[in-house]
Amino acid sequence: MNAENPKHPMHPKNTKNSKTSQHTPAHSVDEDAPVVVRLSTTVDAPLATVWALHTDIASWADWNTDIDSVDFDGLLAPGASFRWLTHGLDITSTIREVVPGERIVWGGPAHGIEGVHVWTFEENGEGTGEAAAGERTVTVRTEESWAGAPIEERPEEMREALRQSLESWLSRLRSEAERRA
Repeated sequence: MNAENPKHPMHPKNTKNSKTSQHTPAHSVDEDAPVVVRLSTTVDAPLATVWALHTDIASWADWNTDIDSVDFDGLLAPGASFRWLTHGLDITSTIREVVPGERIVWGGPAHGIEGVHVWTFEENGEGTGEAAAGERTVTVRTEESWAGAPIEERPEEMREALRQSLESWLSRLRSEAERRA
């Protein structure tokens, strides 16, 4: 059973709505890092579809062509780690926080860079564009910080590389979620 199934415990309907949640985030990006990028997009698809797609970590490479491979067979829970290859970098990330249907945070060191990646999902009112009347859209926000010697040596270049990577990820996530909706 996957998280798109309303009976699944990770389905967003089985958690508090992000607008009323009393959850206080335990993890955030490193605001003092030399590189911090924040972006967002609106997806014309149900929250359950967007959340299930994004949190099916083992399947990222199926829809995000910037990711070459992912090795993850654990539970979607804090402390679980996954190994992935993207842009020529072999990265092991550890999930730090999961609020089903609302938020996921992962991070860790890779090649001298300490990264923290926060994703939030918020269901909006009726859809726009391709969404049918009565359907809701989802605002997906991503923010990531990078710190470490390689970043300090070339912060502007690294900021632009991260921005482009996150723009591409959001675009692919939006396209695939809308295709599946």
